[in-house]
Order: sequence, then structure tokens, then C-alpha cells
Amino acid sequence: MSTKSLSWVLAVCLLAVASRTAVAVELKVSREALERTLQRQLFSGPDGRYYLKGHPGSACSVYAEDAHLRFEQDRIIVQVKTHARMGKSVGSACLGLSLAPLAEVAVEPYGEGNTIGFRNAQLVKVSDQKELNFLLAPFLSRQIPKGMQVDAASLLRQALAGSTASSGYNVTLERLKIHSLQIEGENLVVDADGELSVQ
Repeated sequence: MSTKSLSWVLAVCLLAVASRTAVAVELKVSREALERTLQRQLFSGPDGRYYLKGHPGSACSVYAEDAHLRFEQDRIIVQVKTHARMGKSVGSACLGLSLAPLAEVAVEPYGEGNTIGFRNAQLVKVSDQKELNFLLAPFLSRQIPKGMQVDAASLLRQALAGSTASSGYNVTLERLKIHSLQIEGENLVVDADGELSVQ
């Protein structure tokens, strides 16, 4: 949440001291924040990798890493680097193919209750290998959108957590309902109604 938006929310709250007030909220979530969310929720394994097959000690394995996001019109494109050693394990070696293609999926943001979610995943770029795509397709279309979900109410509550120390008032978010989402520049803009209590 930007400092300007937070200041506006706090100003509204101060007008309603010791009361409960419904307010319109505009929350801007940057592309970088969504990228960090995805990395924290999905790529939190060893070395920031997500293993689709095998594990860090496997001779043959498939993993994705280095996820990056970009906004294109009304969709979010997620690009990941994949590394595949596919074949037969012989001791600590993998006899077969080594591949390192980039893979991309496009998702559409939506709001439900207080959650920012992502749906309608469309594969933009996958590998030329059918066996690798068998693993990549469900990862890109299901795991990536799930790993990007954001609880907007929790974001606002964290932003308001320091309100007592900075203003002398205890500001609490009681309820949040998302009405619409749209991409503007490098931000995902969330319009919502919220209920705040000030004590």
C-alpha cells in the first residue's frame, strides 16, 4: 500500500474517532510485490527452486526457478526458468537429455471477498519436449496462479498495525470486500469497501 493511500485511510479514520466507519479503499499492489509473493509462497525451497520431479539430490530432476512477472494489458505474464535432466539415473549421473527452456503463463486477476486471485491461465511458452510439457503444463496453469494469491485484508491490517504508535489511535480493519481489479502501469489497482474501527 502506498504511503499516500495509507495517509488517506488514516485521515478518514481520525474523522471517525471511537466509531466504526465504512470507507472506500484503493489498494495498489506493485508488480514487484506480486513477484515477491509468488517467490515466497511457491519458490521457497532450496536455492529458490520448485521441484516438479525429483529433489535437490536427484541425478535426474526437473525444477523451476527465477520467476518474473510483467503486465500486458489486462493480464499478468509469469516467466520461469526450467531445468530438466531427464533420462536414467546411473549413480550420481543422469544419462539422457538436459534442457533449460523458459516457460510462460498468462493469468487474469480477479477479486473474491478479500482475496486477490488469478484465473484463466493460458500457456504462452513451453518446451518442445512432450515429457517435459507433461510436468510443466499443470505447474504453470495451476500452481503458479495459486502461489500468487494475496489476502488483501491481511495486507491492510499489516499496514494499519503501527497506527497506534504513529497516531495514538488504534485503527482496526473489521471487513474488506473487493469490487474490482485492474492493471494500471506497474500496479494492480484494487477497489474495495472496508469497515474500520478506531479506538
